Amino acid sequence: MSPSVSLVTHVSPLSLSLQPHEFDECRIDISVNDSVWYLRAEDPEHRLRWIDSIELHKVESGYGSESSLRRHGSMLSLTSAASGFSATSTSSFKGHSLREKLAEMETFRDILCRQVDTLQKYFDGCADGVSKDEFQRDRVVEEDEDDFPTSTRPNGDCLHNNNGSKEKLFLPASPKGMNGIDFKGEAITFKATTAGILSTLSHCIELMVKREDSWQKRLDKELEKRRRVEDAYKSALSELKKKSHYGGPDYEEGPNSLINEDEFFDAVEAALDRQDQIEEQSEKVRIPRLTPVPPGDAYSIIGTHRFAKQVEDVVQNHMTYSLQDMGGDANWQLVVEEGEMKVYRREVEENGIVLDPLKATHAVKGVTGHELCHYFWDTDVRNDWETTIENFNVVETLSDNAVIVYQTHKRVWPASQRDVLYLSAIRKILATNENDPDTWLVCNFSVDHDNAQPTNRCIRAKINVAMICQTLVSPPEGNKEISRDNVLCKITYVANVNPGGWAPASVLRAVAKREYPKFLKRFTGYVQEKTRGKPILF
Repeated sequence: MSPSVSLVTHVSPLSLSLQPHEFDECRIDISVNDSVWYLRAEDPEHRLRWIDSIELHKVESGYGSESSLRRHGSMLSLTSAASGFSATSTSSFKGHSLREKLAEMETFRDILCRQVDTLQKYFDGCADGVSKDEFQRDRVVEEDEDDFPTSTRPNGDCLHNNNGSKEKLFLPASPKGMNGIDFKGEAITFKATTAGILSTLSHCIELMVKREDSWQKRLDKELEKRRRVEDAYKSALSELKKKSHYGGPDYEEGPNSLINEDEFFDAVEAALDRQDQIEEQSEKVRIPRLTPVPPGDAYSIIGTHRFAKQVEDVVQNHMTYSLQDMGGDANWQLVVEEGEMKVYRREVEENGIVLDPLKATHAVKGVTGHELCHYFWDTDVRNDWETTIENFNVVETLSDNAVIVYQTHKRVWPASQRDVLYLSAIRKILATNENDPDTWLVCNFSVDHDNAQPTNRCIRAKINVAMICQTLVSPPEGNKEISRDNVLCKITYVANVNPGGWAPASVLRAVAKREYPKFLKRFTGYVQEKTRGKPILF
């Protein structure tokens, strides 16, 4: 919107004061008598246009113009104005523009010139009178009129003094006689005019200093903005060059990678954080699936498929070794402890590849081992709780409780993408002692299959994972029925993973320490939510 002066047209220009804000480059304050308007333009350029328009209107209205100032020609008004200038500090000029003050100085200059001319005429008249007086005195001395007394003085005649000598008398020039000039009045007016000039000049200097300070602040701000932009540009350019380098094959996982372990870990951690944020958002819109849980008797039968013996060997091995207490084994290190959850690790490396076995124990209330193992094994709900999988498919169904699954995991740059082909089986192991609980177990171990051969796109990882669960029931009080408050599930999670590739050992161990506890908490929380309010499955 173009600047408008409608505000000025409704008030007297004599009572309007305009003050640009000292710090806000877009604000101007306009005061009229006791009222103040605080205005803010879109940008500094618009504010300057507003100021120029208002000042121009004031000048065109006769306020602050040369013609209006010259109306103070009378001695009384000029003297009173000058005395006001001398008695008032420069702060009283706030709101007056520099253009107006320069016009005032021009007017004062014209007045002062006229006053100087008047005083000069007075002094010239005085000098002429003195010269004429001296000339007449010299002529009287030369005349020898000793015996010619006279008592009349029509033209400055001579009178005899007390000594009897003749003396020519001359009346002194009257101040009013010099063309009617009042010397005292002119002197007072001259003093007032010079005081007005000095006061106006002081105010002009003050305005220029303020304007200089304002421009200096704007310059400093622009310099600071320029410095920030230059720093951001250099940072962005450096980051762009860095990313362009990191995007190359030399800065990815490999035997000759140029990226160091710290940079590798930072990149992996940042990628995992982004995946977590995406997962949190997707959980809000995820549609829960209803999956029936088969009866437990179907999982206690040993299969007859071609991998049946291998499955049985793996199950017995986990039942023998995975449930052993690790309290007295110095080879196992406790790396994470959060409430009931404890995560242990035993450091093992083979040909530079980290093969650390990992074991975690946990206790979850309100769910049974049957329920936990079912949701861990069921591929229909795998994507509901598993956040690291990009895609998967069931390659072959061996039996009701055994399938072969191929899945690819999301790539975490700069690490290479991994895939895994494994057999997943769920089993119920009946207790040999009536005082011991039954055991539910899901084992996932790598196998080969003709329909899922390794590819150059992914590194094939080898796994041997088991989820082992036992349900403990505390008797309810009185004759009450067993509720989920009386159920506690003890979990033992075992993972032996050979990731393959060339990822640094320190990075693999740091990621495992971070991700395994998150997985256990996320999965057990998912099962608790799915089974809440449903009948208990033992």
